[in-house]
Amino acid sequence: MILSLGTIVEENVQKSLKSLTMRDSVLALSIIDSDAKIDDMEVYIEEECLKILALYQPVANDLRLIIAILKINNDLERIGDLAVNIAERSVFLSTQDRIEIPEDLNQMAKKTLVMLKGSLDAFVKRDSMLAREICLADDDVDEINRKMYAQFGENIRNQPDKLDCFTQLLSASRYLERVADHATNIAEDVIYMIEAK
Repeated sequence: MILSLGTIVEENVQKSLKSLTMRDSVLALSIIDSDAKIDDMEVYIEEECLKILALYQPVANDLRLIIAILKINNDLERIGDLAVNIAERSVFLSTQDRIEIPEDLNQMAKKTLVMLKGSLDAFVKRDSMLAREICLADDDVDEINRKMYAQFGENIRNQPDKLDCFTQLLSASRYLERVADHATNIAEDVIYMIEAK
């Protein structure tokens, strides 16, 4: 169940970024509509984990697995919400004059998607080394996000009539940075699950 949720969330993040770059409001709206399914899955998985805890009182590895799934479940639901937030920016931008998507935002999107996929792969493979690599990659995304703020400040000064559009892109950048943070959380939960650290 958690892997199915992870797949849906990962696809929604990819689609939200595609909707942003392609100015595809139909795709963006489909992501917004699909969020209720993610929310329902998150609640169901949480209830199942709580039942397992209550009925079977797992210990050691089993307990760490259930705790990790509970935490990963919550992070995936939040990532789903962030995909919706990006999609909402896409809907707005699709109604405006086209502005160029900065290359740094594209680079940040690629790195964030690699982190999300990697954190889920680390969970499936129970690979703590991969999980540690994901944690380290978060610094790169944070640095790109900081650069984006400076770049958008310059863009706004040069094109003040595009303030709303640049603000929406800056929000998308911030949401991507938060997706990377949640991917890092998932990687940390994988390390805890495997190593009890």
